[in-house]
Amino acid sequence: MGHNILYLSSFVKLGSFLNIFCEAEKDTTDPWNSKLEKVIEEAGVHNPWFTRDNVNYVLAYWGRQLSEKNITQWLSPYTLPNQELPKQIAVIMAGNIPLVGFHDFLCVLFSGNTVVAKLSSNDRVVLPFLTEYLKAMDPGLEDRIFFTQGKLNDFDAVIATGSNNTGRYFDYYFGKYPNLIRKNRNSVAVLSGNEKQESLRLLGEDLFRYFGLGCRSVSKIYVPEDYDFTPLFKAILPWESLLQSNKYANNYEYNRAVYLLSDFDVLDNGFLILKEDTGIASPIGVLYFEYYKDPEQLKQQLLAASNTIQCIVAENFTPNKVALGQTQLPALKDYADGVDTMAFLLKLA
Repeated sequence: MGHNILYLSSFVKLGSFLNIFCEAEKDTTDPWNSKLEKVIEEAGVHNPWFTRDNVNYVLAYWGRQLSEKNITQWLSPYTLPNQELPKQIAVIMAGNIPLVGFHDFLCVLFSGNTVVAKLSSNDRVVLPFLTEYLKAMDPGLEDRIFFTQGKLNDFDAVIATGSNNTGRYFDYYFGKYPNLIRKNRNSVAVLSGNEKQESLRLLGEDLFRYFGLGCRSVSKIYVPEDYDFTPLFKAILPWESLLQSNKYANNYEYNRAVYLLSDFDVLDNGFLILKEDTGIASPIGVLYFEYYKDPEQLKQQLLAASNTIQCIVAENFTPNKVALGQTQLPALKDYADGVDTMAFLLKLA
């Protein structure tokens, strides 16, 4: 058991800074505060999907995760090195939601390695700011974190996250290195029709947080054959405010027009279209649904599609389900695609 966790105190300091920043009574005397305010503004200008609300949400989430207790518990099963000979780990980050590559970033540093991060052009301001803060807390991180714009050179292993298309490209280019390559995934919810209004309200977070752009966002629901959608529509009404985002509103209007012209039979509540479809990945502003008869049969169906599904959200359906409203709040030990990133990195040594 390695309990000598490298850089632990810097990350705990970062966590407490983010906690204070995200509170109503923030410490305005801290110069880092106004810097982060500017970064949040810049992130939103640079990528209109990164609203202040969504960036604050992810910062508050990391503030809670980065406590000494959480980090120590997460890392206690691993034997951590006192790394004298760090490996260079290239981390190619996606840009679909803010800070989506931060967990990989943590894993590389806690495994005693050096991170060479290639940021997505959609998400290139928040992580460099957090890095600046970490380096100020521990100058030892100066030569452990690098960002690159151009071609990746000199690395020992690679962690890359992207779409199915970029995944093929990653396989081709990085196949000869130890690698973790992640492709498109989506999340689904299985409803029984017995959910209380509060549970359906929580499901709204899984559907709409980050505009549904995350791999942990629910893009499809499975419902029993006589399902009444009225309570669901009522429960998600507060998310109508998404229409204030031009990007969301344009996608919703476009998809609505396409379905109307194609004579598709859809349900529409004015800001979300429900379309019966066997696919899993629905467009923005659209939620796919499928009826099921037999829960056991549905379990088999989802098992068969497990390499495209990140989370299954349900109240009492499968052993590995996620509770409603919790998809965007994974614990540190919840690895993307169920592949243990820490174990992968520690094996390299």
